[in-house]
Amino acid sequence: MFTETGIDVKKAAELLRKEELVAIPTETVYGLAGNALSETAVAKIYAAKNRPAFNPLILHVSGIDQIERYAIADAHSLRIAGALMPGPITLLLPKKDTVPDLTTAGSDKVAIRIPNHPLTLALLKQLDFPLAAPSANPSGYISPTTAAHVQEGLHGKIAYILDGGPASIGLESTICEVSGHRILLHRAGGITAAALTEITGLEVALPEATHGPHTPGQLKSHYAPNTPLFRGNIEGLIGHYPDKKIAVISFSKSYADRPQVSSYVLSPSGNLAEAANKLFATLREVDAQQFDVILTEVFPEEGIGPAINDRLDRAQFLHK
Repeated sequence: MFTETGIDVKKAAELLRKEELVAIPTETVYGLAGNALSETAVAKIYAAKNRPAFNPLILHVSGIDQIERYAIADAHSLRIAGALMPGPITLLLPKKDTVPDLTTAGSDKVAIRIPNHPLTLALLKQLDFPLAAPSANPSGYISPTTAAHVQEGLHGKIAYILDGGPASIGLESTICEVSGHRILLHRAGGITAAALTEITGLEVALPEATHGPHTPGQLKSHYAPNTPLFRGNIEGLIGHYPDKKIAVISFSKSYADRPQVSSYVLSPSGNLAEAANKLFATLREVDAQQFDVILTEVFPEEGIGPAINDRLDRAQFLHK
């Protein structure tokens, strides 16, 4: 199969109606989209990504009025949707029977969001079904933030890539669930816990560990480059690898004065949003250059910093 890249929303819609797969741009990362109500299309998503069948998918819809077609929404969840959608927020809600179990990996809950990208919103408005759309890359690898990244990973496996330019945020959405008198934060993203509390008045907590994920992005190893990545004090880590070709990905400090180090600074001005936007593209750039190891640090735990730390934590090298 030849994978074409273009900006033809009508063509993308026609392919999706035929249960084919289309990569779509969002403000977070590019998604691999298929008809969320079609088990045939959903099975193709799992196969193209080589994604574990126990890892659920997110539904993408065009408007808040569509949420209750596919899920049971409480007042607090609808308040969050009204304040933050379209945007980098995903709600985990009790699902309705209209959503196939394959789409939610057997869970009785479904994750729903409205992407904030004009091309994808235009596409969704042409369809009479929601789109299931995990990140458009081989499962477990670094998420794609450009159409070129999608081509690198999925060329020949999908029909079309809708090119909407680079993602404006560059990290996946925040996933939250209203549970009783609190909000469970299933995945950190561009929307902070403080923002959710401000909207609802509810405290935000981390969910208890479960046997299987109810939401995407919960696997221990995820967003990972092929090159071993280690986190910690960069100065100390450099000393552990005196004879290695090292790439350092740092927040604002350069390590270019070290002879065996290539230094990649995500935000010289110390802007966490800029660092988040550049993270996945930088990981891909570094991974393509045959370094022996990648070293990085713990980012400030403020703003989008927890989301950066979550992605880097899951990208770390795991000893087999």
